[in-house]
Amino acid sequence: METTTLKQIELCQIYTPINNVDWEQIFRQHGKRLHNFIRKRVSNREDVEDLQQMTYLEVLKNSEKFAGASRPETWVFGIALNLVRNHFKQARIRANEVGDEILEFLSNDIDPSRIVECDYSLVRAVAATAQLPEETRKMLLMLIDSDVSYQDIANMLNIPIGTVRSRLSRARHFLRQAVDA
Repeated sequence: METTTLKQIELCQIYTPINNVDWEQIFRQHGKRLHNFIRKRVSNREDVEDLQQMTYLEVLKNSEKFAGASRPETWVFGIALNLVRNHFKQARIRANEVGDEILEFLSNDIDPSRIVECDYSLVRAVAATAQLPEETRKMLLMLIDSDVSYQDIANMLNIPIGTVRSRLSRARHFLRQAVDA
């Protein structure tokens, strides 16, 4: 996925930096990290992409407010975090607006056997995770719990990125088999 689009570059040229920050460069350098940062917090792919674009727009619209008290990328990530928070606040408001009839309809559709099945799947996944080799389990937990990329994991563990990819792929396959068993 190309993180810096032609529109972003054009916007960077329209909003000339008053404070001498090259936002285009910041977007290019940190676009993938920003995408992963948002993706760790928002599961819907379209929402992630929308929030990333909104972040770029907010940065460009408010670039004159950047005081330079922090690194530019820190400021960008702060804006992204605020947009993610606003996204969830709006989602909660929309959820609260759902009528009682819809809630009643949804509650009648809950299948207790599905809940039990999900509980068993979760237990199997936890047990399978405990069976993974320690370093692989550590990588998997880093990926899930932290805001790190495969490259970050490779750097932290001082191993090639290909090793990280293959181990995590095997771990996902192992967990999938354990849950489906």
